[in-house]
Amino acid sequence: MRRFVLGWKASGHERRLDAHIVNYADDFVICCRGTAGEAGRLMRRMMRRLKLTVNEEKTRVCRLPQDEIDFLGYTIGRCYSPRTGRSYIGTRPSKKSEQAICREVSARTHRRRLLKDAGTMVGQLNRMLRGWANYFRLGPVSKAYRSIDAHTTRRLRRWLCGKHQKTGTRGIGCYPDEYLYEVLGLTRLPALTRSLPWANA
Repeated sequence: MRRFVLGWKASGHERRLDAHIVNYADDFVICCRGTAGEAGRLMRRMMRRLKLTVNEEKTRVCRLPQDEIDFLGYTIGRCYSPRTGRSYIGTRPSKKSEQAICREVSARTHRRRLLKDAGTMVGQLNRMLRGWANYFRLGPVSKAYRSIDAHTTRRLRRWLCGKHQKTGTRGIGCYPDEYLYEVLGLTRLPALTRSLPWANA
């Protein structure tokens, strides 16, 4: 991939087409204005010469802001300012990224882990949630944070009920938000947006 990026610049494609490559490992996006067709043809030609394979299922022309594109866990597309309501091209956590962290929370709080100490369980969840939030902190993240927060509290309550053999709504009522956050110390994701002036949505 490094040879492709260097070759793109050395051949003058970047300057001539005003087409800039953004890449991480084998994933890349070519950002350009009105030259997507030619950029795509040149990209495929260079890939063939370098004997690299283009994943045609993932490769497409995306026109912003009408379309959206997922890259490195973010969705890039039309966003709206929470203060003015004006639209702009920005980033937010992708749905796949939200679903992935929720699946991980579900796996961590599975019934087969009932023997874990509650403090240990919450500590593991906190490290996972904070790690996710540290990466996904660009753009309007509040909606994603609230969704993941709700999923985590629901799963942790269910885990606590199973651990202490409490059933039904009565059992769930034993573990209100105050207990999860203030006693057990579960990380409250929406509270993290207070330090992110651009994250309110």
